[in-house]
Amino acid sequence: MAVSELEIVSSLLPSALDKFRKQSSFDWKQMKLNIEDPEQLQIKMKVWSFLASDPNFERLYNTLPPEEEKLYVARQLVKFHHSGIYANINTENYKIRTRYIMTVNEATAAFNPNLSVKHALGVSLFANALLTLGTERHYHFYKDVWDGKILSCLALTEVAHGSDTKRLRTTATFDIKSQEYIIHTPDEKAAKCWVGNLGKQCTHALLFAQLWSRNECHGLQAFVVPIRDPQTLLPYSGVIVGDIGEKTGLNGIDNGFVMFNHYRVPRDNLLNRIGDITAEGEFETSFTDPQKILGAALENLSTGRVAIIQESTNTLAMAVTIAIRFGALRTQFCDAKGEELPLISYQLHQWRLFPYLAAAFGCKVFIRKFSDEYLECVEQSNSSRDGDMKQMADTVSCIHAVVCCSKSFITWITRDAIQECREACGGYGYLKASGLGDLRNNHDPKLTYEGDNNILLQQTSNWLLRQSKELRNHKDMLHFPLTCVSFLCQPEICLNYRFTGKNIEDIFSHTFIKCTFDWLVCWLIQTTETALHSLLNQNVDRISAKNQTQVFRAHTLALVFSQSNILRYFWEHCQSVEKNLRLILEKLYYLFALWCIHKNMVLLYQGGYCEGPLLANLICEAILKLCTDLCNEVVSLVDVISPPDFILNSIIGLSDGNLYSNLMQNFLNDPQNLKRPNWWREMLMKPKL
Repeated sequence: MAVSELEIVSSLLPSALDKFRKQSSFDWKQMKLNIEDPEQLQIKMKVWSFLASDPNFERLYNTLPPEEEKLYVARQLVKFHHSGIYANINTENYKIRTRYIMTVNEATAAFNPNLSVKHALGVSLFANALLTLGTERHYHFYKDVWDGKILSCLALTEVAHGSDTKRLRTTATFDIKSQEYIIHTPDEKAAKCWVGNLGKQCTHALLFAQLWSRNECHGLQAFVVPIRDPQTLLPYSGVIVGDIGEKTGLNGIDNGFVMFNHYRVPRDNLLNRIGDITAEGEFETSFTDPQKILGAALENLSTGRVAIIQESTNTLAMAVTIAIRFGALRTQFCDAKGEELPLISYQLHQWRLFPYLAAAFGCKVFIRKFSDEYLECVEQSNSSRDGDMKQMADTVSCIHAVVCCSKSFITWITRDAIQECREACGGYGYLKASGLGDLRNNHDPKLTYEGDNNILLQQTSNWLLRQSKELRNHKDMLHFPLTCVSFLCQPEICLNYRFTGKNIEDIFSHTFIKCTFDWLVCWLIQTTETALHSLLNQNVDRISAKNQTQVFRAHTLALVFSQSNILRYFWEHCQSVEKNLRLILEKLYYLFALWCIHKNMVLLYQGGYCEGPLLANLICEAILKLCTDLCNEVVSLVDVISPPDFILNSIIGLSDGNLYSNLMQNFLNDPQNLKRPNWWREMLMKPKL
């Protein structure tokens, strides 16, 4: 590796953690530049350096009231947007430009997700939608939002409908006489709701509404709708807009609601790449299926889901970093020699935390590679020729299925990791200054926004069920990215797999991991199809039949496929690196894989993949052995995935290792902590009458 690349990563200062770092068998800087793309890491470091140097982004010790936090983040948004970080952003092609924006978003989200969400909704996602859904007539909006003249929001969800987008009821009716769209909210249930940036600040909305013309509905379409005067921030006549109030977290974002009363916008405000209305009121589109029109409109917004996967992976890494550093420094109870032991030397502590560390590495490897593939797919889909449409449609549907299940699995595993890490740090993990509470509260909405996880999994399972029929005995249909389900071409081979191993060496095998997951996916497809067909044969309607085959079947299928796919990326990466790093990465791979298999053990026995206790015993033995083997490596491994201390923002997880000094300094830092309360007189013990 070039010396110049190693210089990207700053050296760590001498620390009480050094005794653990010296025990590791690899160069942590070399590993960091293997897990992170050096160019993207430089972008992140540039963003973090700017945030650390500007007093507008100084860390606060106490929680602000919601209104003050909104102002605090709004000021940061203005400062950040005009910082020069986005200079010359429009000189690059779609893939390079969007990759840069996503990397900056990753860095900003690690600092403060309030800021990253406000910028994404207010600028970058809006600008991306204009490019992918709009045409040249919308370029002035694109220029204005990047120039900071307007701020946008994404208005899709309504009070009564969220995931069921086909039932959204806000309308946009074309008036032939005035050549305008009349935006209308028929009742309070159809009010747009939970819209980030809408509550107080945004001037424009990317609004999804049912398009009507000549008494015919043409489905959900996207419109640019002015909300407030950019000079006064007062709403326009015909617009009722407001804030929805305090939330559990992310109160720097002004989530709002809006209702329209026959509000008019120009005809050109329809984003018309996938469909348009002529001056005579005729709807023109290249799509013949209305459902595909809706899918095309919404799929261009999947960039937000990919960003959530990136952010969640980083949150997972930060939580594990805090808990492992704390566990290395915190000593409790003595060994036979009377020496206190660090928490991470205990098997139970290792079992609680190390699989999440392995998951963090696996998810980081996956999303780094998959993000590039996703952007390549979007770029190609926006320039496809008619002859490419079938293959491109297959590619887009596959990418969509992978995004849906990956967003669900990774946000859930991050949620679980944060909680385990909080508990593993004991009472100190409950301090606000630990950072774990903020990580938990700020991560929590990711499980339901940009698509509820349970609903997204249904999209993946539906796709898998279709692929099992289309690919069976049709290897000629395989092209990237459908190669991720190549085993579905001959599912009978996979279904004949059985565990025949005898010892732990048979578990430490990529062939065993791959065969096990291929069998799981094929068996779950088979059991789901069998249950579905049984219900249909009983004259149960298809919608009800699908609903009744989710639990233990389709839902589990999508999650298992997600695990299998992430592990496939992880293993391919392990085989591409030099030997000194590969040995550690393969241990992390096996720990993550076996941990996932252990969670699915009941399915392996239920389907006859194995019999007796041997496989379960071997997997448990292997997991514990890997935890022991990795104990001397974990402090350096979290150095690999951790951001700088200013970004990590945890008093118990700093890289300097001064755990107790940092804690005491935090106790003393707020002058109010040492003062008598101003309400002390009220609390004086008074004699009982």
